[in-house]
Amino acid sequence: MQIYWPKIKKIIEETPEVKTYLLECPEGFTWEEGSHTHFALEGFNAGEKPNRSLIRHMSISTLPHEKVIGITTRIKEQCSEFKRILRGLDVGDQVAIFKTHTNVPLRREGKNVYLLSAGVGLATFRPLVLDYFNRADDVNQIHSLNVDSSKDFLFTDIFETAPEKNFTSQFVDNRHDYYNEVKNLAADKEGLFYVVGSDEFLKQNIELLLEQGIKAEQIKLDKHERQLPDFLTLDLSNQA
Repeated sequence: MQIYWPKIKKIIEETPEVKTYLLECPEGFTWEEGSHTHFALEGFNAGEKPNRSLIRHMSISTLPHEKVIGITTRIKEQCSEFKRILRGLDVGDQVAIFKTHTNVPLRREGKNVYLLSAGVGLATFRPLVLDYFNRADDVNQIHSLNVDSSKDFLFTDIFETAPEKNFTSQFVDNRHDYYNEVKNLAADKEGLFYVVGSDEFLKQNIELLLEQGIKAEQIKLDKHERQLPDFLTLDLSNQA
C-alpha cells in the first residue's frame, strides 16, 4: 500500500464551519470523479497498528485538471480529536492519503441524473458536476438537491442552475421540504439517483425512493460494494 504525504497548499474557509484543504498532487497520484480517500494525520502509523482515531474517509472535492487534491469537511466548535488537530494545521503541513477509490463515478447511460445530498456531502458531487460540464455525453440532465440547516450553502459558484447546460441546483434548509422535493424527483422512474450523507440520511432517502417505485439498481451510494446490501435491501413490509 502506497502512502502519499502531500503538503497543504491552501486552506479555504467555505463557511464558518466548513473548510477545504487543498493538497499538493504527489507524482503518480491519480483519481476520478466521485473518489474518496483515506485521509490521515501525522502519527497515524507510528505504532505497531494504525491509530484509527487519526484516519478519516474523505471525498475528494476536486478533479485532476485542477492540479490540487481538495478535501472539504465540516469542523464544529465541539469536535473530535481528529478535527481539532486538523483545525490546527496550516499551509505547508503534511497529511497522508492512501487507498483512493471511487464508488460513484458519473454514469453515462442517456438518463437523467439526480444528486441528493446533505450538508458537506455536496463535496462528493462537485467533481461529478464539473465532469458533466466538461463533457455532457450520454447524460440527459443533472438535478442537484442539497439540504443544509445551517443555510450556509456550499459551492454556490458551481451549484447554480444553468438551463443552457441542462443543470438544475436546489438548496433547502429543512428536511420536510427536502423529502417533498425527493418525492417530486422520483416521478422520473428511469432516473439515476445518487445519495450522499450520513447512514441515517441514506436509509431515509432509499426508503422513500423505493416506496416511490425507484429500483435499487437506480440508486448509487458512496459505499463499498460489500456494504450495499445493508442499505439497498431495506424491509419496507413493516411500513404503514
